[in-house]
Amino acid sequence: MSSMGVSVAAGDRERIQTFVESVFNPLHRAEQRRWARAYLWGLLHTPGKKTPRRMAEAGLLPAGAAHGLHQFINSSTWSWEPVRRALGRTIAAHRPAYAWTVADLLIPKQGEHSVGVHRRLDQATGRTINCQRGVGLFLATGTRCFPVDWSLVLDGAWDWDDLRRRRARIPEAETGRPVGAFVLGFAAGVTAAEPPLPEAPWVLNLTQRCDDASGVMAGLARRGLDFVCEVDSGQIVLVGRPAPRVTTVGELMEEPHARQPHALMRPAEPGGSRAVRVNVYTGAVRLSQRGAAKDGVSRTYHVLEQLSADGGQPARYWITSLMSRGVEEVLALARSQATARATVAALREGFGVLDFEGRSFPGWHHHMTMVSAAYAYRHLYGAPGALRAPAARLSAARADTAGYWADAGAKGLGA
Repeated sequence: MSSMGVSVAAGDRERIQTFVESVFNPLHRAEQRRWARAYLWGLLHTPGKKTPRRMAEAGLLPAGAAHGLHQFINSSTWSWEPVRRALGRTIAAHRPAYAWTVADLLIPKQGEHSVGVHRRLDQATGRTINCQRGVGLFLATGTRCFPVDWSLVLDGAWDWDDLRRRRARIPEAETGRPVGAFVLGFAAGVTAAEPPLPEAPWVLNLTQRCDDASGVMAGLARRGLDFVCEVDSGQIVLVGRPAPRVTTVGELMEEPHARQPHALMRPAEPGGSRAVRVNVYTGAVRLSQRGAAKDGVSRTYHVLEQLSADGGQPARYWITSLMSRGVEEVLALARSQATARATVAALREGFGVLDFEGRSFPGWHHHMTMVSAAYAYRHLYGAPGALRAPAARLSAARADTAGYWADAGAKGLGA
């Protein structure tokens, strides 16, 4: 291997050690932090499927390392919540916070024993598949979204079958709940974090598999959080005072006198630009009685309607608490949802998010935490060693990992 390869690997080693010290400092045991570093390195540099065995082989780790990596993820008792909060603060220290957003992740599985596995409809393909469903919290920093937190949907038998729950080591407090409850749980975690996590608007798509969009928006408002939420045309709102009229956002935007048209320019393919037609309800709306604020405070919102350029697609609707923001800014925030979906695709393709082989609830959360950290490291630090050709990348990774394990060999790398 060339001296340049050794030099780059050494640079990678310094960067990854700095990152580990920042994110995994909540792990009080030194051996846990060493295993976290080894697992992170494996996720970043192992080509193909990223299992403990393959990561140990790719890094030329000593005998028993694959077992140690497996133990660190599946059996070790470290708490993932403080690590995720540290990850969020590390990201915010490197990139300005733009928005918080949430996205789904389906993880196909064989059999019925992996925690949370269930038959679900994959809306992207229209097929029913056997899978786990994760709900992820992402911190948007403009053109990129970073995964910061995760929840695992526990529906069907996973909510009531005591034997299954014990085998998967599911805590008693973890029960089946609607998607909106996961969103509000994320919001509660962000606002209660100490030291604090960054403040930013919440950008959500409440059109799919959300049984109480009004309740989610009201819950965010009760915490003093601004939001931009996509809703379907049937979303009920209240208009006017003192006796409000009940209507839907779709019906509201059919009233010509109530809306203000805007034309925004968007990039078109190939080159050039196209006009996007947007209507803004010029008054203010309130949420339906079901989602009305329980603290008695009446809050008002704006409604935006985006029409497709050719009229061939249904209109899209957003309700936002950002009453003083311009239309362009609100819709720019709304695009954070698409960025989060792109991040989910990247996690599936290059960071091993689908490769967890364990069956336990803690193991799933440990693996998802490590995958999130690997994604953040790659995009915060650039990981130059990971950008070289595959052969050079693997050679440098092996040399660096072997040197690290030689240094740590006498330190008792227990999980």
